[in-house]
Amino acid sequence: MLNGTSCSTWRLYVIVDAEAVRGRDLAWVAQQAALGGADVIQLRDKRASTRQLLEEARRVRDVTRQAGVPLIINDRVDLALAVDAEGVHLGHEDLPVPVAKRLLGPGKLVGRSTHSLEGALEAERAGAEYLAVGPIYPTPTKPEYGSVGLKLIARVRAQANRPVVCIGGIDHATLPAVLQAGAECVAVVRAVCAADDPAEAARTLKRLVLQSVRTNASRV
Repeated sequence: MLNGTSCSTWRLYVIVDAEAVRGRDLAWVAQQAALGGADVIQLRDKRASTRQLLEEARRVRDVTRQAGVPLIINDRVDLALAVDAEGVHLGHEDLPVPVAKRLLGPGKLVGRSTHSLEGALEAERAGAEYLAVGPIYPTPTKPEYGSVGLKLIARVRAQANRPVVCIGGIDHATLPAVLQAGAECVAVVRAVCAADDPAEAARTLKRLVLQSVRTNASRV
């Protein structure tokens, strides 16, 4: 098991989404994200067939294994098992967390999308290893949820005992406010995947998150 599978140490979570990479190779984007300092990479392709997604996952798995970065598969427990990914990320319409955990077996990670304090606490009780809280800002990825706003970050972090990954509309412009609100790990899609230089984009984001975490730690 990779050292990076300790969710509490994650700072930059990059979602390699087929709809955001501007037609570029998913494995290449994942490689660039890892080079830029991504602590974990999620593969997401809502349009691919199962066979296509399996091939993509295998290629991205090769990249993340070489980089020593955990791979999370969006939605698909079967594909996470097929490529021996470190875990799976589940939304509201996916398998329940306990079922996914039973299928994946010990030592694997299950993350859960949450959109409220109650949802986050429910996901924690169900056994999720990390809680994705958002969308913090409106995002084309999840237009049906609107945005939950910045105040939810501190509320979830104060009451939940799982690592919190803030997600939704986070980029170089919105990141400072998200960090000011208490985020210690952020998930990004287009901020890295659609960047002209994904590695440099990831590097800049990671540096800003690390600076914020270190500054806050020095104040304690």
